Amino acid sequence: MEKNIIELKNVAKYYEMGESTVKAVDGVDIKVEKGDFVAIMGPSGSGKSTSMNLVGSLDLPTKGTIYLDGRDISHLEESELAQIRGKKIGFIFQSFNLIPNLTAKENVMLPMLFQGKSKEERELKAEELMRMVELGDRMDHYPNQLSGGQQQRVAIARALANDPEVILADEPTGNLDTKTGENVMKFLQDLNKKGTTIIMVTHDPQRAEAHARTIYWMKDGKIDRITRKKKAKM
Repeated sequence: MEKNIIELKNVAKYYEMGESTVKAVDGVDIKVEKGDFVAIMGPSGSGKSTSMNLVGSLDLPTKGTIYLDGRDISHLEESELAQIRGKKIGFIFQSFNLIPNLTAKENVMLPMLFQGKSKEERELKAEELMRMVELGDRMDHYPNQLSGGQQQRVAIARALANDPEVILADEPTGNLDTKTGENVMKFLQDLNKKGTTIIMVTHDPQRAEAHARTIYWMKDGKIDRITRKKKAKM
């Protein structure tokens, strides 16, 4: 059985800047096992955000191979990649990325539209998810009528809309106060306990070490080291 849900093999991402080449990511190997909680850690400019885009198939590598559920996706067309991504991966962004002229519920419904779900299915699922993130009374509010913590919970509900196997969270607590940030982390931890694979990109070592079982420490576009917590004995 395929144990790794995502695997990057000798993956690099280079950008041409005038006459020079910027090696944002330079030959990394990352394995994400099903059900793991992984953190990609590093300071600004270390390549962690580029790595996240590659792990989440938001970007294609300059060289190397990316596998999603054992399938090589390194050279797929964007339309096919978007379909696979939409089914497998849910994204949570630091800046929430909610659409301002849609209500909270409509924001949660949106990813299901691209997977061909009926309006009734989309509404029922969105309502269920809004209740799950304890925003059942905020469904018809617009993003600017919600606090930062509430917007992030809507973003989590939206990420879960298509029952993804993987949640990719980019600095999910970066725009939140400490208490709200801890609540968001607890929510991600609970999802992980239910079997969802979590990949979190962060520059906060305390948060990474407190929650992740596998941490990839990045420096200058390469993986500097990997730390893994031992699994607790049953």
